Amino acid sequence: MTSPLWPYVTPGIPDSLFERLPGIPLTKRENRLLMLCQLRLESDSVLWDIGAGTGTIPVEAGLICPQGKIIAVERDEEVASLIRRNCDRFGLGNVEVIEGSAPECLPQLSSAPNRICIEGGRSIKSIITEVWAYLPTQGRIVAIANLLESLYAVSECFAELGVRNVEVVQSAANRLETRGNQQSFTALDPMFILSGEKLD
Repeated sequence: MTSPLWPYVTPGIPDSLFERLPGIPLTKRENRLLMLCQLRLESDSVLWDIGAGTGTIPVEAGLICPQGKIIAVERDEEVASLIRRNCDRFGLGNVEVIEGSAPECLPQLSSAPNRICIEGGRSIKSIITEVWAYLPTQGRIVAIANLLESLYAVSECFAELGVRNVEVVQSAANRLETRGNQQSFTALDPMFILSGEKLD
């Protein structure tokens, strides 16, 4: 699926094409590409994105999975509205936005996932533990960690649940930026991207 705003089959939508709200995090394009790579999406994948923020992952995934369904979970009403607006900007009809807090809202979700992305949440260990029960065999889970504490929590939880084929990638990207009449490279905030599979 393509969009007039992004008429390409490859992911990597520039950050500037998304509507934003002050103080609401946006997953930068370079980190987004790593996350999408680890999700290993198919055209009919059902993805739960927990803590969807600005909605960059739901938009990219919605374009990659034209026969699939993306369920974006966001607890803040204003931020959930932002996700809807960003989906509308790209003409997506396969993204459902749920206003609610994970893991409490999970039983309300309309479709069972075969891919799960966890971008945020107050208690990441409890979220991972709860979503794991909904993930079928051969399903994949991806979680991001920006803090050492959350990296430890996700790693520990993956081990306790028996997540298989675990991969951990730390992003380290720099962008060329122009300031005045000079150009310099600016580092993006690094993050850890943890992924794995549910196997018998």
